Formats: sequence, structure tokens, C-alpha cells
Amino acid sequence: MRFEMNPNALREILRSDEVLGDLRRRGEAVAAAAGPGHRVETETGPNRARVAVITDTIPAMIAEARDRRLTRAIDAARG
Repeated sequence: MRFEMNPNALREILRSDEVLGDLRRRGEAVAAAAGPGHRVETETGPNRARVAVITDTIPAMIAEARDRRLTRAIDAARG
């Protein structure tokens, strides 16, 4: 049996609302674990959906620089 991937179907899946929702949920979990001052941005590009957790305040930026709070919170996305 041979498996052939349909790139257009894969692109549709990676850009779907379900995938975007899952990524947003994971991003929110990371932002919550990192503490106040973080925001979540989602975007659907030409090939896939993406999420980014961004330090949004000066205190959050300082906490990331000193304690790596956002970096350490990445494991919250596993669930």
C-alpha cells in the first residue's frame, strides 16, 4: 500500500479553524503560565495557522530578561 499526500488537503487542515483554535488554547495556556503582561496573537498564513505569545508590558519584558518567565512557560502548551 502506498500513501500519497495531498498538499492542498494538508494546507486546508493546517489553516482550519480547529487547528487555529487549538493553537490559541495552547498560546493562552503559555501566557497564563508566564504571568501578567503577555498577549496572544494568532494569524492564518498562506500555508498554516500560527500563534505567538508576546510580552506586552515593560514589567513582563523585564521578567523575561531576568527570569525567562515566558521561555519557562512553554511547557504549558503541551496539554
